Amino acid sequence: MFLVSVPTFVLVSLGPGDPARTIVGQHATVDQYRSVRAQLGLDDPLPVQYWDWLVRVFHGDLGASLFSGEEVTSKLNSRLPVSLSLVVSGTAVSGILGVALGLLGARRGGFLIRAVDLLSLFGLAVPAFWFALVLIAVGAVKLRWFPVTGYVPFADDPVEWGRSLVLPVLSLSLGAAAVIAKQTRDCVLDCFGRDFIRVMQANGFSRRSILYRHVLRNAAVPVATVLGVVLVSLLAAAVFVETVFALPGLGGLTRQATVQHDIPVIQGAVLYITVLVVLGNLLVHVAYNRLDPRVRAR
Repeated sequence: MFLVSVPTFVLVSLGPGDPARTIVGQHATVDQYRSVRAQLGLDDPLPVQYWDWLVRVFHGDLGASLFSGEEVTSKLNSRLPVSLSLVVSGTAVSGILGVALGLLGARRGGFLIRAVDLLSLFGLAVPAFWFALVLIAVGAVKLRWFPVTGYVPFADDPVEWGRSLVLPVLSLSLGAAAVIAKQTRDCVLDCFGRDFIRVMQANGFSRRSILYRHVLRNAAVPVATVLGVVLVSLLAAAVFVETVFALPGLGGLTRQATVQHDIPVIQGAVLYITVLVVLGNLLVHVAYNRLDPRVRAR
């Protein structure tokens, strides 16, 4: 937490912008400006400000927004389900689509191998917000199948919740799916080239049986590792996707707080995102242990 919160606090505090000036406006008197800075605690040295924030965090208090006065915890908790829905769905879709494309390329070979390579390069080169703009133009504006912007909570209407997430999830997952597809294809082809697989083929085992009983299990380990990296990248890309689709998630809140120089909200959002990254990597580590017997034996 310290490795993330300290640089964030220093960079935001020393960056351009003054929350006190934003609150009082450009036409306020010097006394009004100084009074607001004193009330917000901005006149204290940076180490003192950070220490006060850290003490509150350990007591379960992330402070209040400098602009709205709303508790940071309440603001973040209201936005967390949106970001979780987006990132978890994006990770699942990218994993399923990527593994399916990778297996297809490995089984058919030839043109599909080159196609998977091209898709991977395209997915790495094109940012998520570009996919978002294209999907909006096609799926929302031309075909009118999905809403352009907005979010409907699952508790209000599960169907509309799903429709509101289709385009954002696809925008987030297409690039990641291309990367996973290439990793899956390479791992499957590498496994088929190993000696024990060749022995099984020589003994008459079908390619389908070898693929699903042995190759996939060996290929799942590096693919699971890539999924951990994908999860972190999707959390970063979610900031732009939420902005494009006007989703009320952590990414949009963080961007707005950065523009306003709202330090408590930025610190709280970074803390939440850090926890999500740690939990995601922990799940990947657990999956890695389950998939690789050599790790479990240590």
